[in-house]
Amino acid sequence: MGTVTTQDGTDLFYKDWGPRDAQPIVFHHGWPLSGDDWDNQMLYFLGHGYRVIAHDRRGHGRSSQSASGHEMDTYAADVAAMTDALDLHDAVHIGHSTGGGEVARYVARAKPGRVAKAVLVSAVPPIMVKSEANPGGLPIEVFDGFRASLAANRAQFYIDVPAGPFYGFNRPGAEVSQGVIDNWWRQGMRGAANAHYLCIKAFSETDFTEDLKQIDVPVLVAHGTDDQIVPYDDSAPLSVKLLRNGRLKSYDGYPHGMLTTHPEVLNPDLLAFVKE
Repeated sequence: MGTVTTQDGTDLFYKDWGPRDAQPIVFHHGWPLSGDDWDNQMLYFLGHGYRVIAHDRRGHGRSSQSASGHEMDTYAADVAAMTDALDLHDAVHIGHSTGGGEVARYVARAKPGRVAKAVLVSAVPPIMVKSEANPGGLPIEVFDGFRASLAANRAQFYIDVPAGPFYGFNRPGAEVSQGVIDNWWRQGMRGAANAHYLCIKAFSETDFTEDLKQIDVPVLVAHGTDDQIVPYDDSAPLSVKLLRNGRLKSYDGYPHGMLTTHPEVLNPDLLAFVKE
């Protein structure tokens, strides 16, 4: 574990496990969580001999609760600062949800040799919000509702999201895990309310179209068809069309948080892509 200080004085917390000479895999978490959301995957890839790294985005988890920088350009610059400080080469960057947007923006701008591959899991690109250019997106009122719920009672909101649509626990017959719900709440409440509030705009209104077009490394796009947070039809299939070297893998009936609900399926698939 350690910290990297960015140019604006923000301290980014990160975990760095495994052999320093092994290929690095960098994990990028979703909103409003932290690097802890990747514990299952980090242990899995550590067991396969990789160096595994996960950071807490600014304003999230154990990183500084900064007053500014809660948008994708700064998120990507923060990742670049961390990869420079750790001198990572030929890394695989895996991002979930908001973290997938962060991966797209960082990889599109990364220095030569830094990135070998990327994975976007249940990720927000190309763009979530509905507009004339993106008629299949979610109305801005959905995200306004997120902001209103966060401001009114963040603690309750951070129970309702994981207990409902995030993991598909609101579906008939779902096997609900109270521990998973509590862990989501724990991670969320450790972060800063201002950062989480502003991040809603970042993940919902940022257009990643040009980022996806610029990426030239192999990219796996993995998405569940029953994703209630980032709807499948307006995300993964559209992202793959924009990528130069993209591959789509769909998971029938899987929820947004499928890395947690189905790691026994997702982890081997991620490993197979990394090893190719």
